[in-house]
Amino acid sequence: MRTDDQPTGPAASAPYRFAEQHTPPQPQRVSEVAQTTFEHVYEVDPRLMEVHVLQQVFPNWDTLRIMRSRHDHLAWMHQHFAEKVVTGSEILAEVERESTPAPPSA
Repeated sequence: MRTDDQPTGPAASAPYRFAEQHTPPQPQRVSEVAQTTFEHVYEVDPRLMEVHVLQQVFPNWDTLRIMRSRHDHLAWMHQHFAEKVVTGSEILAEVERESTPAPPSA
């Protein structure tokens, strides 16, 4: 097929641009120690980990791939290693029950 015979529209693949792939969106601070870059992706502020953990640069699509597969991974871990799965809300309810003083008995 000649070049001028190509259909119009986007190419089969976009060109790879290092800066686009390895520069996440500006982080938004959500607490003193946490930030978010992509929706529903929370991470420890990298500045707090630089001394002890080598920070790796990896592409944005890999961050999103990991985030999208986290439920499958967690389900696999539960299936293979957990005798019982406890939700965070159950733990919080138990802590609240323990910390609430009992009413005085008559």
